[in-house]
Amino acid sequence: MANSTAELEALLMQRSLTDPQLLAAAEQAADFRILPDATVLKIGGQSVIDRGRSGLYPLVNELAEARKTHQMLIGTGAGTRARHLYSIAAELGLPAGMLAQLGSSVADQNAAILGQLLANEGIPVVSGAGLAAVPLSLAEVNAVIFSGMPPYKLWMRPAAEGVIPPYRTDAGCFLMAEQFGCKRMIYVKDENGLYTANPKTSKNAAFIPQISVDEMKARGLHDSILEFPVLDLLQSARHIREVQVINGLVPGNLTRALAGEHVGTLITAS
Repeated sequence: MANSTAELEALLMQRSLTDPQLLAAAEQAADFRILPDATVLKIGGQSVIDRGRSGLYPLVNELAEARKTHQMLIGTGAGTRARHLYSIAAELGLPAGMLAQLGSSVADQNAAILGQLLANEGIPVVSGAGLAAVPLSLAEVNAVIFSGMPPYKLWMRPAAEGVIPPYRTDAGCFLMAEQFGCKRMIYVKDENGLYTANPKTSKNAAFIPQISVDEMKARGLHDSILEFPVLDLLQSARHIREVQVINGLVPGNLTRALAGEHVGTLITAS
């Protein structure tokens, strides 16, 4: 390791940060999983939170019980209010970075709502510099709540078409799981998982229990249940090599998924 470290340091002083030899040397560094026992949950904004009491209260009770035995980082989606903001901002001609800030504000609101509902459990809402306190919160109460929107804001990478931010709360929660080296990424939505078509509009939609990213793209399903960039992030990830999509409106689904059961759909990197 000493020699490889010395080689990497020498290359860093001499080469571009995108130099192939430098990248190969950096690849030799060992991966360190910061929170290997934690699971990241993404609570859908439109699919769960926007339903109000009927969607949230049973899930809140399940989260309160689950945190007794599982470490959880609970991210929130933005949902319907963000879509309304995107519509207005796009019509005004505002860029993707401005829309990203507007979407962040709604995800922040949903994190605050969920935080109040779980306040009696001692589960804090963290953001920004507060993320440094995540390990302490996990040690004390086994859970934290965060806003799922990644903090790109004005630095949001524009989409190939349109001005809707391509990296939204699905991507933000995935990146949290990957960077902390968590053991699992679970998306909590209002469908049983991935289907061959939209089950809300197609009577012939067939459920898919497991599929790879390449299969999804080949079948034209790459933009059907998760934000498209999440699939590319999944294929380039080091730690999170599969994600799980479950129906959080079915009591017990979340508890089963946290226990490692194959509930819903598993999407694998390869």
